[in-house]
Amino acid sequence: MDIREYQWRFLIPLAIVACALIGFELGVSTTERGDLVDSGLLVKAYYSLSLFVVGGVDLGTPVGGSAFARALVWFAYFAAPAFTASTVMSALLMAFAPAHWAVRRLRNHIVIVGDGPLTTSYLRALRSSNKTKVMVVSSNPDGLLADHYREDFGAIVVAGDISQQHCFKRLRIEYAARVFLFEESSLACYETASALLAMKPDMGERIVIHCSRLRFMRSMENTRVAQQCFTFNAYHLAAKGLVRNRMLQHFKETKSEDVVVIAGFGRFGQSVLEELKATATSELDTVIVIDVDANRRVLVAEEQDKVMGSYRREVLQGDLTHPEVWAKAANATNLEGDSTLFVLGTGREEENLRTALWLRRKYPQATIIARNNNTSRFANELGREHDIINVSILELVESNIPAQWLRGG
Repeated sequence: MDIREYQWRFLIPLAIVACALIGFELGVSTTERGDLVDSGLLVKAYYSLSLFVVGGVDLGTPVGGSAFARALVWFAYFAAPAFTASTVMSALLMAFAPAHWAVRRLRNHIVIVGDGPLTTSYLRALRSSNKTKVMVVSSNPDGLLADHYREDFGAIVVAGDISQQHCFKRLRIEYAARVFLFEESSLACYETASALLAMKPDMGERIVIHCSRLRFMRSMENTRVAQQCFTFNAYHLAAKGLVRNRMLQHFKETKSEDVVVIAGFGRFGQSVLEELKATATSELDTVIVIDVDANRRVLVAEEQDKVMGSYRREVLQGDLTHPEVWAKAANATNLEGDSTLFVLGTGREEENLRTALWLRRKYPQATIIARNNNTSRFANELGREHDIINVSILELVESNIPAQWLRGG
């Protein structure tokens, strides 16, 4: 229940009691209790409260006192039983509501904790394949996003903390086919998973943790929670799809070893290089990394042994919009020909597109991939016109969600 609704449910009966009590104090009596005027404050308070139960039937009608005082008591006479009746009806409707009974019967359902783009992407991918019951645990179950989940995906949206025992049981988490922890805080996801495992130790294989911080996720690899549950990063999922579905095909079509230029070495760029190291090291001649914070980010990735390989590597610190950076890249290795692949993976979509057009003019035979965060009709049209591959992080994530995540119980 929303805190504002709780406050109103407390203040309304308090106001009704106050009206009756003030009226009695101002000299109003009743036809059945003529001595009420001379009674003490506690007696008047007791009869004021009794209006919620018997509605004044045992007291009779208000008499005496001023017209204003009687009006206050008459208001309480009608308002108290009306409030009681509405409260009882609300409770009955909630108890017998389809959603309430649906939760009580749930088994082999999917639970998603958190609301945001990742939850939306997962629901869209899920609904393209099956109609498994889904429960979304949201921080704002009355918001527009929650309405979107209910109306477009048929999800049950509730508020709560599934790491608490009462909520765990009420939402039947132990019977869920899979639990997705998509909370904004990576630490909160691990904390929730730890609490779930404490309550039901054998459900680790059904828990999926999204960690938005690659470095944190890698650091947690040897923890009990990470080893029992499945952990992933959305950018890593997108990068894996890009490499396996797009870049490997390019490598097969070129005769010589390739030069790959990764402009933007954040979570997406690091994940691309990590996946290249895992699946295509033999196809690589040189990898050039360009980023405004390239030296530090490469050191961090090397610290966790995720990007080292037998290929030659050049690290260029600078902005992809600066001509000097591209001059250094051209001096570092030959970028001409069809064995060069550019991945423009910064979070600045406009700069990715602009740089892609500039590279197309300068290196007409190269393969150019430009990143967008969301699906863009304009970017796709521009790509078709200028032979640029536009990839959307959103689409890459949705199209590369593991098949086992899309199956209910």
